[in-house]
Amino acid sequence: MLKIDRSHVDAMIAHARADHPDEACGVIVGPAGSDDPVRLIQMINADRSPTFFRFDPSEQLKLYREMDDADEEIIVIYHSHTATEAYPSRTDISYAAEPQAHYFLVSTAESGADEGPVELRSFRIVDGVVTEEDFEIRE
Repeated sequence: MLKIDRSHVDAMIAHARADHPDEACGVIVGPAGSDDPVRLIQMINADRSPTFFRFDPSEQLKLYREMDDADEEIIVIYHSHTATEAYPSRTDISYAAEPQAHYFLVSTAESGADEGPVELRSFRIVDGVVTEEDFEIRE
């Protein structure tokens, strides 16, 4: 089960609202092998799209070098859905390449960029198989 800090959840929601109507994306990294999300990094959606996200390649390369130097790994990959529920799309599933990661989705479909309800869900995606998981928000 994913255990995630309230501050990280609030930051993901704020990022999703700020980038709406485009999808927001980012990661939370932590010590390798720990499954403990520690450091949130907002990424640029290189596609600037309301229906798809892709990390900027140069930003992603920089991130991987930083993680390698700090003995960190990706714990959470997050992105938003702006017009649909918080469930991985076929594209999300096909691009899921981090089997150890929790894939966290924030849907801003109901409230858009404004204050209001959002839907939060977490998944594991391994070899194209999507499994929803419970998550605990730590205060």
